[in-house]
Amino acid sequence: MTADLRQFVEALLLAVAALLPIVNPLGSAPVYLAKTIDLDAGQHADLARRVAVNSFLLLLASLLIGAYVLDFFGLSVPIVQIAGGVVVSSMAWALLNQPDQPPPSVRDAVQALTRTDLEVRAFYPLTMPLTVGPGSISVAITLGANHAEGMRSLIIYSLAHTVGIVVVCITVFVSYRYAQPILRRLGPTGTVVLVRMSAFILLCIGVQIVWNGVSALLLRAHAG
Repeated sequence: MTADLRQFVEALLLAVAALLPIVNPLGSAPVYLAKTIDLDAGQHADLARRVAVNSFLLLLASLLIGAYVLDFFGLSVPIVQIAGGVVVSSMAWALLNQPDQPPPSVRDAVQALTRTDLEVRAFYPLTMPLTVGPGSISVAITLGANHAEGMRSLIIYSLAHTVGIVVVCITVFVSYRYAQPILRRLGPTGTVVLVRMSAFILLCIGVQIVWNGVSALLLRAHAG
């Protein structure tokens, strides 16, 4: 194995290991399904593909230009974490308090959603902040900002991180695409329990993201 190939593989594994646990598509699948209860199988497949593509584009943009965008607007990663953590927490809280069963008009009737409706829903809230939240964005920005010096290393790291993002987004597509048949096997009670647990974990993640941002700002203020 050449040095360049070893560097590529190490950077690829680092990207997957850093992003996959935070994106956590398997853990988000019940929440995704709860937010798309009114869709049929074809719309689920289309929406899962759109969310995966949106996730790829968002993570890639964060990787390549995220640090420059934050600098341009005078923002810091902790501020992004606090704002995003609040959004994640509010969405999780809403899921925790929603009825166990959707209203009959939603449960029994499939909405005639337009392409624009699906595109809007695919981005918010299903891509951001459910799938790609402030945690994964900050990780992608960190990956893009930390690499070895030199154009050769920059190209190798960028390609490896991009491939790693592709792997993560394929996992997102598979998890969301087949969330419905998997949860159907759990039955109504098992699905409700899993959705509630996932929503609570999502709430904890949101609070943790907020705390990470607050801690970073307090540490920066103390150091200053």
